[in-house]
Amino acid sequence: MDLSTRDEHLRELMDDHNCDPQRLAATLRRFGLVNKMVSGWGTIYRTRLKKILVGLGRPARVLDLGSGGGDVIAHLAAFTRRDGLEVEWTGADPDPRAHDVASRAQVPNSTFLCADADELLAQGRSFDLVISNHVLHHLEPEELISFTEASRQLAKTAALHNDIARSRLAYGLYSVGIAPLAPGTFLRVDGLRSIRRSYRAVELSTALGDDWSVTSPAAFRLLAQGPGRA
Repeated sequence: MDLSTRDEHLRELMDDHNCDPQRLAATLRRFGLVNKMVSGWGTIYRTRLKKILVGLGRPARVLDLGSGGGDVIAHLAAFTRRDGLEVEWTGADPDPRAHDVASRAQVPNSTFLCADADELLAQGRSFDLVISNHVLHHLEPEELISFTEASRQLAKTAALHNDIARSRLAYGLYSVGIAPLAPGTFLRVDGLRSIRRSYRAVELSTALGDDWSVTSPAAFRLLAQGPGRA
């Protein structure tokens, strides 16, 4: 597999609105376990998010854009409860199929909306912190700029977007490691396509511009952070 260049023309099965709804629902449910294993949010929370939340000195409002089945919010909410931090979580995803799965998640102090960033801006909404997980690699170049800029307009302090760092090693490890969880889902096919569509650090930094810092907080991860504008 040639991973020297980003395969931006590849499409993931779950992005097809006519995909199998049962396999999609199973995929969204299992993302909870997959993201705990590979997304690096534990490290990002310890090194970035907790400092921002504590620094507010008050209850925080956090938005997860493209929140899917709500598993990232559930994961991070467990950390903040453990640390005694008060956070009001909002998940927003324009896909009604993802919203249906997220609405069934019972996460304290959380609300899930079927909406995108532009709708939230039109409503005059703002949040202390805006995050996303595995959204950037789905976007076309013009969508990447509009999405990340909208996230800054919604954020008072910062926007942080967590995604995959494309590499041959990540591709090989995921191909083998996901096998036990893949049956009945899109996890293997779409995960491998996600890696092929994902950026390397210099590529993402160039695409986003000087207002954004792009770092690698954990193995095979990229984190784009930009200052809020709300």
